[in-house]
Parts: sequence; C-alpha cells; structure tokens
Amino acid sequence: MRIGELAARTGTTARALRHYEQAGLISSARTPNGYRDYDEGAVIRVRNIRHLLAAGLTLDDVRVFAPCLDGDVTSAPPAPQGLAVARERLAVLDRRIAAQTAVRDRLAAALDASTRSAG
Repeated sequence: MRIGELAARTGTTARALRHYEQAGLISSARTPNGYRDYDEGAVIRVRNIRHLLAAGLTLDDVRVFAPCLDGDVTSAPPAPQGLAVARERLAVLDRRIAAQTAVRDRLAAALDASTRSAG
C-alpha cells in the first residue's frame, strides 16, 4: 500500500510515517517509480508506535520495543527492558512537571505580590 493509504488507515500523516521510517521503526519497498510500498503488517506496527508515543514515550524509547511492534503491545506481557524505559520516561516527566509547577508557583507569587503592592 502507498504512504497515503497507510496514513489514512493508521490515523497519522505521511510526514510522520517518513519520520518513523527514518528512525528505523518501519520499512518500505520502493516501486519502480520510486513510491514507498508498505506491506499489510505496517498497519499494526504503526498503530503500536502511535500507542507507545501517546503513552508518553519518545521515538528513541519506542526503539526498545521494536521486536514487539508487530504484535499486540497493549496486551503483551511487558519485557524488563521495556519497563525500565517506561519508568525512566515517567521519571523524566515527573521532573518536568515539578519544574513547571515551580515556575507556575513563582509566577503566581509574583502576580500576587504585584497586585498587593498596586492596591
């Protein structure tokens, strides 16, 4: 199937598919006129990639799951390496949230102080 059909069937864009291919997560054959040609298995693979990305993982994180991307990643038992990646990503997100919360609190305090001094 061509890239547009794969994009439509997986709810993504051709640009994202080219990005996944560049990252080595999916592959395609080339037709004589140079178009990408994906097999039916690419649908499952892309849906799994999108599921993992939606869960908060990055493309680099998803590479760890490459051996599992052709199956049902939502119901497969987690591998230790996959769990480690997910835990690390969660820790990164927790640190970012804490940093953003601190910035928000400083801004709120500054606004509160400026409101009190203006009034």
